Amino acid sequence: MSAMKQNTTVNDNCAELRPGVAATTGFIPTCGDNGVAAKHDYIAEIPEKTGLDTIFLAPGDMVCVAARPIKAGETVTVEGHEPLTVLNDVPRGHKIALEDIPEGTNVVKYGFAIGRAKQDIKKGEWVHTHNIRTNLGANLEYTYEPTDDTVKPGRPTTTFMGYRRANGKVGIRNDLYIVPTVGCIDGLCDTMARAFRALHPDCGNFDSVIVARHPYGCSQLGGDLVWTQNTLRGIAEHPNAGGVLLVGLGCENNQMSLMKEGMHEYVPERTRFMICQEMEDEFETAADLLEELNDAAANDVREPIPMSELKVGVECGGSDGMSGITANPLVGRFAEWVVSQGGSVILSEVPEMFGAETVLMSQARDEGVFHDVVRLINKFKDHFRKYGEIISDNPSPGNKAGGITTLEDKSLGCIRKGGKCEVEDVLWYGERLRRNGMSLMETPGNDMVSTTAMASAGCQIVLFTTGRGTPFGCFVPTLKIATNTPLATKKHRWIDFNAGRLLDEPAAAVDEDFRKLVLETVNGARANNERNAMQGVTIFKDGPTE
Repeated sequence: MSAMKQNTTVNDNCAELRPGVAATTGFIPTCGDNGVAAKHDYIAEIPEKTGLDTIFLAPGDMVCVAARPIKAGETVTVEGHEPLTVLNDVPRGHKIALEDIPEGTNVVKYGFAIGRAKQDIKKGEWVHTHNIRTNLGANLEYTYEPTDDTVKPGRPTTTFMGYRRANGKVGIRNDLYIVPTVGCIDGLCDTMARAFRALHPDCGNFDSVIVARHPYGCSQLGGDLVWTQNTLRGIAEHPNAGGVLLVGLGCENNQMSLMKEGMHEYVPERTRFMICQEMEDEFETAADLLEELNDAAANDVREPIPMSELKVGVECGGSDGMSGITANPLVGRFAEWVVSQGGSVILSEVPEMFGAETVLMSQARDEGVFHDVVRLINKFKDHFRKYGEIISDNPSPGNKAGGITTLEDKSLGCIRKGGKCEVEDVLWYGERLRRNGMSLMETPGNDMVSTTAMASAGCQIVLFTTGRGTPFGCFVPTLKIATNTPLATKKHRWIDFNAGRLLDEPAAAVDEDFRKLVLETVNGARANNERNAMQGVTIFKDGPTE
């Protein structure tokens, strides 16, 4: 593997905001494939403040996780074990063998196999891609074996402040959405939004003005067109919008009449439709329609809403070895609280369930939901095979650099965002929430697609964990939770909460601060993605048409 040069240019603005910290940028290639611990971590120069050496996760685990960079020859402490002498340099978030592991033996982390040793591994040795391989392969036969300790939907004991719409739905924002039916008019819609902001620098009676930019709808056919239509309808009918302007070109396959036929929950007083080819001056017409929507929103006020009407998407992207230890369990505990209040949670990204699917199957509400989860898993495995892709190849270079070794390793950490919530339903891509409690949703292992899909399904907010860092936010508030303190320190404009605190502080205190932040955001405080206008839309497609 050829090495790429690290960019160590100092960002003066960041350095001034954090005196004494020389922030760097640049992508560093994956470590581990050749058993070499190179400079792998783009935030490694910021010291971790934790006093821990390692993290031991579950009884029976054969590995622990480095809580800080560890040098070869160091002797470290491991909870419940004798002091351990480490044989190699081990980066933060990576695994260390707690015992000799013979070739071919399953390697256990989180209490489950994350792969098998492809060579003998010595006690104290760095465990990563150079000495573990995945166990994933053919479809499996599953048996319904329900667990009895799941968190089921309860009754609300508290409220949040939201906007009750005329159709009964509840939003946590009063945004203005401009939704193009086809990608070739994205630029026109941007201009319409700029013109409105020029007249209303404070966004008028709205919190934000958001253009649902996307590249599709022109010549799309079949299932891809249906997916585009369903996603855009979910945006146009989203209760976070106090006003919506749908804009069509006129000649596209995604005709405005077809879009409108499938919209059964929109509020006519808050929705306007315009086809550009039919207008003498589309900008003038749009300006008039947007003023009508602005006037309609003039008297919108928040009111107390039962917590059972809160709908939360949980997402992870740019994951690292700390994701399943700090941020994902933090979000999972919040998800359990939301469900206990009768609210709704969506967990998506099906490929990042592979290798951990039996845990979710055991949490299914009944045997019917169990079979839906089996279908969800096998359908997406077949989707990979349809294109000749290897189902276990999901972990990205950044994931591996951060300590994730196999897809099983990644998935067992990913599903912790759902905690022990009972699985109430399975949603297929483009569908809307039907039941309170936790639902699984059919999406690919792509942050942007999955976040958009959960929001389009009705989630008013997304809780998005990241270990490597990503700026993406979708059209609803998207709170970014860092898995580690160095990332939270370096990327303050991206990150809203530092879950790395869990390595040094009691979980109860961190959980309380996190719940407070989420509820403040629900009640109107702006997330970083809103402050920085990172409010994107990404739609899934499978076929050849655009």
